[in-house]
Amino acid sequence: MSEFSAEVFQNEYLPAGSDTVDAVVTIRSGETGAASAPASMAGRDAVEIIVIDTSGSMSEEGGRKMRGALEATAAAIDTISDGVQFAVIGGNAAAYMIYPNEGLAVADPSTRDQAKSTLRRVRPKGGTAIGTWLRAAGYLASQRPGAIAHTLLLTDGKNQHEDDRTLDAAIAACAGLFQCDARGLGTDWDVNELRKVATALLGTVDIIPRPEDMTAEFTKLTRQAMGKDVGRVLLRLWTPKGSVCEFVKQVSPAVDDLTTKAEPINPLTNDYPLGAWGPGEERDYHVRVRIPVGSVGDERLAGRVMLVVADAEQPAALVRAVWTDDEALSTRINREVAHYTGQAELADAIADGLAARDRGDAATATVKLGRAVQIAHESGNGDTVRLLQKVVDVDDPATGTVRLRREVDRTDEMALDVRSTRTVRVNKQN
Repeated sequence: MSEFSAEVFQNEYLPAGSDTVDAVVTIRSGETGAASAPASMAGRDAVEIIVIDTSGSMSEEGGRKMRGALEATAAAIDTISDGVQFAVIGGNAAAYMIYPNEGLAVADPSTRDQAKSTLRRVRPKGGTAIGTWLRAAGYLASQRPGAIAHTLLLTDGKNQHEDDRTLDAAIAACAGLFQCDARGLGTDWDVNELRKVATALLGTVDIIPRPEDMTAEFTKLTRQAMGKDVGRVLLRLWTPKGSVCEFVKQVSPAVDDLTTKAEPINPLTNDYPLGAWGPGEERDYHVRVRIPVGSVGDERLAGRVMLVVADAEQPAALVRAVWTDDEALSTRINREVAHYTGQAELADAIADGLAARDRGDAATATVKLGRAVQIAHESGNGDTVRLLQKVVDVDDPATGTVRLRREVDRTDEMALDVRSTRTVRVNKQN
């Protein structure tokens, strides 16, 4: 099993009268001999569930969508390690088992061949009810409590045959049962809908532009899932009496606000779920705490960060506050905090800019997307700059001077939207 460590980056010095403490917590999972062993020999209890849209719209493009999804599913099945329990679910207006007929199968050469054989019988028909699909995956995952459970969900359309409350209830019912990576095929699906699923279930969301792109994406996601060796990690944050935790956000590899996912332990302590981890992973979290104001010269513990791994609490790192009248100390900018504050602003600027563009407010869209270009350029987020360049013409990235493009491919617009929360890590070596 991976071993974990945590490190805090902050400027602990506060000016007189200040009550806000910011810190970036870097969490790392190291490698042990067991963790680096092949998944099939590591003795893990793992579940992999593949959920594919089989609604009528998957017959479009001359059947390329459905064929691509089935080929991608077969490739993902081949990536599942021996001994991992797995299933394939088809989804339309209902959810149904493609393989096995019920429950979960144990992956080995025989069951993988059987599963791939059943895919040839799948035919697209019916509507779309994503909440029903999630509940079916949740039922299967619940058969293996404590397992490292992952679901890969694919749809090409919107959740047209359920209302929002039904989908929200299904998402809530699945929280803690599995992590879900959600993928949208083409451009007829709803980014906010799949983002809601993935965010609540501690996964990722992305666009797969073309049917032929599915195999590579499915294989990548399944391989990543097979690399996880710790199913549930919690960030446990203690804050002193009279303090308020304003937020806990994952800021790398993507922005994800964990604040509302807090699980109270006692009046001063909350747990924040970090999902499954594999060896060699590193993630960053931005913590902001408001504490009672101290006097110049006072030093106070603003927070104690601990990790809970396999139900065992591990001491990790401290967040401190020291009040000073030395302006040189109190105005010193911590580069980790500054960097990730900028990355969060980048995501907001893209979201606001695209929303303004959709409602025809060109002036606001230009300002917001220009600011996004500027932040992405300053932080070295080249991938986001390239995505933005497909939506705006960039005259000067340093000043954020841009012009909206009149014609924008819908795929490019959705890719910018769905990938807007991806961040680049701060370079801690310089």
